[in-house]
Amino acid sequence: MLKKIAPVLAASVLLVPAAAHAGTSPTVMAALGDSISAGFNACGWYVACRSRSWSSGDNPKVDSHYLRLLASEHAIKGHNLNFAVPGSTSAALAGQARQAVREKADYVTVLIGAQDACVGSEKEMTPVPVFRQHIEEAFAVLRPTGARVFVASIPDIERLWRIGKGNGWARTFWAVGHICQAMLANPRSTAKKDVARRDRVRERVMDYNEQLREVCALYGPACRYDGGAVFSYPFTLKQVSGWDYFHPNADGQRALAKVTYDAGFFRDTDA
Repeated sequence: MLKKIAPVLAASVLLVPAAAHAGTSPTVMAALGDSISAGFNACGWYVACRSRSWSSGDNPKVDSHYLRLLASEHAIKGHNLNFAVPGSTSAALAGQARQAVREKADYVTVLIGAQDACVGSEKEMTPVPVFRQHIEEAFAVLRPTGARVFVASIPDIERLWRIGKGNGWARTFWAVGHICQAMLANPRSTAKKDVARRDRVRERVMDYNEQLREVCALYGPACRYDGGAVFSYPFTLKQVSGWDYFHPNADGQRALAKVTYDAGFFRDTDA
């Protein structure tokens, strides 16, 4: 009997730190991830625009998590940190998590994985077990702090292909910029090999999202996964930057802010 009880007690102890901030309003938030959370191309030509980040931005047009929290919790004012770096893959997440810990962030958003799939060719995509390991390492960094963690699912990049393949400008930018060629190469091709490749890349993104969901669940009640809300969101080409037809523009960032906030910790209580 003792042998059966011990693992349960151990699991309970591990979950305690991750619930430390439950029921309290965050005072320091940090955005972790890649170019999407950095607001890349949301306000300028191939530059990060963190003021328009769905997570930590302070531009009213986006109505980010930060601004929604600030409306009811003034202690967070000016404490909207953004450690997301354009081009980052899951391998960079633990380092960003360490930055958040150093700054005593008690609310952290994570959106990572698009760059693990959006590479030059299908064979270059991050293997699922490696992706899982990277996420676990980052969450292990955050766990002792008790920070609440919101995890957004990776967008459906096959949808980007579907809505953009008929647009000449989109095809041109994808080709010239070598953007996400694992998915976006030969966008008008209906050859079986190209259809199968796109399906496999989409499946990889779905596998990544499942790893995010599972690791978040293991973190405990202080982690909230969006339930696939971002992956399922029916974004349009009007919400994508006209400078690369890949990253969300300001309207896209606003849509991300709403769909993620509605799936997060504070929907019912407004923090």
